[in-house]
Amino acid sequence: MDNFELPTMEGSSARTTNTEEHSGREQVKYASVVPPIARRSTDPLARHPTKETIRDPNLDVNLPYRTLSNDANLSEYTTETAEGQIPGPVQPDGQSRYQLVTFTPGDPENPKNWSKAYKWYCTMVVAITCFVVAFSSSVVTADIEGVCKEFGVSEEVGLLTITLFVLGFGIGPMIFAPLSEVYGRRIIYGTTLLVAVVFIIPGAVAKNIATLLVARAIDGIAFSAPMTLVGGTLADLWKSEERGIPMAAFSAAPFIGPAIGPLVGGYLADAAGWRWLYWIHLIPSFVVWVLITFTVPETYAPTILARRAKKLRAETGKQEYVTEEDIDKRPFGERIRIFMIRPFQLLFGELIVFLISIYMSVLYGLLYMFFVAFPIVFQKGKGYSAGTTGLMFIPLAVGVVLSAMCAPLVNTHYRKLISGYSGLPPPELRLIPMMASCWFIPMGLIIFAWTSYSRLIWVGPALGGFPVGFGFIFLYNSANNYLVDAYQHQAASALAAKTCIRSFWGAGVVLFTEQMYARLNDQWASTLLAGISFLCCGIPFLFWTYGARIRQKSRYAYGGEDDEKIQNASGDGPVIRDDDEEDQDLRRARSYVSNP
Repeated sequence: MDNFELPTMEGSSARTTNTEEHSGREQVKYASVVPPIARRSTDPLARHPTKETIRDPNLDVNLPYRTLSNDANLSEYTTETAEGQIPGPVQPDGQSRYQLVTFTPGDPENPKNWSKAYKWYCTMVVAITCFVVAFSSSVVTADIEGVCKEFGVSEEVGLLTITLFVLGFGIGPMIFAPLSEVYGRRIIYGTTLLVAVVFIIPGAVAKNIATLLVARAIDGIAFSAPMTLVGGTLADLWKSEERGIPMAAFSAAPFIGPAIGPLVGGYLADAAGWRWLYWIHLIPSFVVWVLITFTVPETYAPTILARRAKKLRAETGKQEYVTEEDIDKRPFGERIRIFMIRPFQLLFGELIVFLISIYMSVLYGLLYMFFVAFPIVFQKGKGYSAGTTGLMFIPLAVGVVLSAMCAPLVNTHYRKLISGYSGLPPPELRLIPMMASCWFIPMGLIIFAWTSYSRLIWVGPALGGFPVGFGFIFLYNSANNYLVDAYQHQAASALAAKTCIRSFWGAGVVLFTEQMYARLNDQWASTLLAGISFLCCGIPFLFWTYGARIRQKSRYAYGGEDDEKIQNASGDGPVIRDDDEEDQDLRRARSYVSNP
């Protein structure tokens, strides 16, 4: 090792016991570390530390774990210091140290310090944006038949307006997630929403089916960016103990939007034709673009601090003011492989990621199947208009809203549960809401199936949507939380894998739903869906029973290796481990200086 140093805590306990003698400042010593300019890049796809052996108590999946190297000190983005900086690694000259720029206590540029009213304003803007995107995906389903008649194409070709849009939801995040880690959230929001708004217009005035399909494909990719970034924006704004209600508002938006789309679109299509379905979602899309571009500032801490460091260098002429993005960014090739390949390694190499992704795909596909199944049952079977059929989605939307209202209660229950685990809860505790709510999906589908006879009143199949909507949010939130807790710093890639396969499945199912209902009839087609969702109910119980053993044998998941060391540690100081030479993720979990 070279004789370059970074500060670590003095003594085996890694904390100072006599704070008065040292005026509240902890002693540090320096250990050897390779300077940033001399570090050798490693293959992120093959090295041992892809196995998560460290439990990070301050894990935040929105930090740039995939963009920065394993030597990066991410506490820069979460620590507030009076000086506005913490010591960084030694500069290439071997004499002076970099100064990592941080927020200061009460810093007005730190989104978490903004007034609660303004944070709620930003939260509602991004949540409404998410609603508008989801609304745009489904509003056009109200008059697929009108598109087919005008352009003389089959229903399957008309349904491609949904398929290509939803495919964009799977492709876009692979592009926009890495870009947001480099350039920040605001520019991605502004540019992608502008592209989406512009390309709604060609769809509305299309003279042929090709123009319409290309416009919808571009819109799907562009609209996927807000869906990708909204969760991160809320994490930027709110501290972890404050996120319950804001996250509930956000989690409901992607499911309420698809339910409201056919309701609005149905009556509009009856009155003005299919082209107005595009004009109607152009209006709210333009409004949210204006709001998010001109009234919501940058919220991503790495981007804010990078701009501050650049300003300090310009004002002082000193090049020592940096952020980790300036000195510890992975080479471009490594970043591409992590963003593009790692999600698929997790999807096809990790049983937990694979089965959770399959389950979420079934649910997402079910949501988009309803856009075809409801017209079959209510328009063809009962002779209702498109507008009246749209009303049948109301119970589904009500179920979503009620489950979102219950989300804070679920979080409170989880906090009570983890109190009995000395701060080291197993990830499987996240599965409890999933195990309780998974039964609502097949229950709702069975009701929908066997009350869908044309001779029966509309109440049965309409109300069948209520338990389905009620179960959606519980299942999605539990799945996301389980993947985050199980895969720690690999969680962003695990979630990307789930989103990709979910979107591809949701895009595909609409193309064969019509034929499935024609072959099996309305009752047995819906019963088949209920059976598939019933089989999926076994997935959370499987991981509840065997999840810990699966994680221990996994190449990537956190298997509990670190828990014993944390349990045996006393006091509040950081835990010092013996294996830091072999475990590069330790450098990510350990700060260069002690955090107050």
